[in-house]
Amino acid sequence: MQAEDRAGTPSKGSLWAGRIFSTLAVLFLLFDAVIKFIKIPPVAEAFARLGYPPSLAVPIGTILLGCVILYIIPQTSVLGAVLLTGYLGGAVATHVRVGDPLFSHILFPTYVGLMIWGGLYVREPRLRALIPFRNPQRTP
Repeated sequence: MQAEDRAGTPSKGSLWAGRIFSTLAVLFLLFDAVIKFIKIPPVAEAFARLGYPPSLAVPIGTILLGCVILYIIPQTSVLGAVLLTGYLGGAVATHVRVGDPLFSHILFPTYVGLMIWGGLYVREPRLRALIPFRNPQRTP
């Protein structure tokens, strides 16, 4: 049996769950990108606290927006997810470097990454074919 046959098409419930997870992650990331463009005082303060010059807010917001756009487009969603994973990994590293709290700051980008990949996994048969979770039953 080929991998595409094993992956199958998602049920309506799975498809909607994937869309909801993806939408929540996208809305958060779009909000994050937009506030970097607006340069509101809390963004400048956060950049300074994290050790980044506030002048990097727009370039970082542009990178984030580009990754989110790639994620939203179905044909490039896996590439977008890979790039967003790298972006979020940088956020984790930054929060570790400045000694932020674990669950609220350091792991938050990981939670967003799980929503990105989880949402994509349940709605994208090609990804399920590429990374199949096998049934733990033993075969003789």
